[in-house]
Amino acid sequence: MTARIQAIYRIRGSSTTIAERAQQIAVEQSVEMPVAAIAAPHVLDTIVGQVETISELGDGLFEVRIGLSVETVGDDPGQLVNMLFGNSSLHEDVALVDAVLPDTLLAQYDGPNHGIEGLRARVGAGPWALTCSALKPQGLSAKALAELAYRLALGRLDFIKDDHGLADQRFSPFAERVPACADAVRSAAEKTGHPTRYVPSLTGHLDSLRQQMEIARAAGIDTVMLAPMIAGLSNCVRLKRDYPDMAILAHPSLGGAARIAPEFLLGGLFRAIGADGIIFPNHGGRFGYSAETCLRIADRARGSWGGTKGSQRAGLKPAIPVPAGGMVLERVTEMLNFYGPDVMLLIGGGLLSAGAKLTAATEAFTAAVREHRYG
Repeated sequence: MTARIQAIYRIRGSSTTIAERAQQIAVEQSVEMPVAAIAAPHVLDTIVGQVETISELGDGLFEVRIGLSVETVGDDPGQLVNMLFGNSSLHEDVALVDAVLPDTLLAQYDGPNHGIEGLRARVGAGPWALTCSALKPQGLSAKALAELAYRLALGRLDFIKDDHGLADQRFSPFAERVPACADAVRSAAEKTGHPTRYVPSLTGHLDSLRQQMEIARAAGIDTVMLAPMIAGLSNCVRLKRDYPDMAILAHPSLGGAARIAPEFLLGGLFRAIGADGIIFPNHGGRFGYSAETCLRIADRARGSWGGTKGSQRAGLKPAIPVPAGGMVLERVTEMLNFYGPDVMLLIGGGLLSAGAKLTAATEAFTAAVREHRYG
């Protein structure tokens, strides 16, 4: 029997119409034509989507599980999302909440190359939380951003990433900004003795992404950031395979543009395509995610996934969750107690607002994280 992906949807409807609606979605997400017009037995038996279960959740909402053929996906995560939710993302009554992917499919994407332990090893960290901040605002020159990176690195941060708005812009060209920031962070690390890593944001088409990878590597960088929904899921997998020495942080930009549950998209799919760290909006910040949603994202990012008992194939490495988006120093203890030690805390504007006291504020942040005692 051909392996199937189990796509899980939430569909608004009524008890009298939901069976027909579920069948419509199964057809839409597989063959996208009248089934009666299909003569090929293989297509009818294997390719056409199959409604597996329908469960009523109340208030006119139903959970529908549809089996989709792995054959329709191949080795392309972009095609996976297309088959899961391509056309149905245009239907306002349908949301994709999860998908169960067979091990045979997960093995094609491989997951993170480095994972939580690989990121910890880069900065000489033990089993405690990691720290991160961001270079912003865009509009600053490469020199100004490098100076900012230097001051942050003096505070013994683990990672300093580009703001996702930084690209290859005239005010701060990538080829100028990246070596300058990398050198500044290394200079600070020589003073502190802590191996802070600078993480540039890669943008553009695939050729540009490759060129930027080479610039980053030449600058001695071993960790980069990509926005999978902007760069393309398939391009992210390609880069992960072509540059296995590079760790990747995934940014959630555009991750809320479709009705896809964030725990599946950010915590699950971004991990499957190779993200070692997954940035997402923390509850209580600038975005509207609930505490429960954030915990589900974190658990999906770092929980066991794939691999079966007695199998030769191991599961995917865990990715580190990176809650962000308006975080402040006063919430460090709360966040560490909420997420535990397998987390990277990212405070950007909350540190930058310290102005002339930036390094002191950063030192207070990193000290609070490293000195925290978990209950």
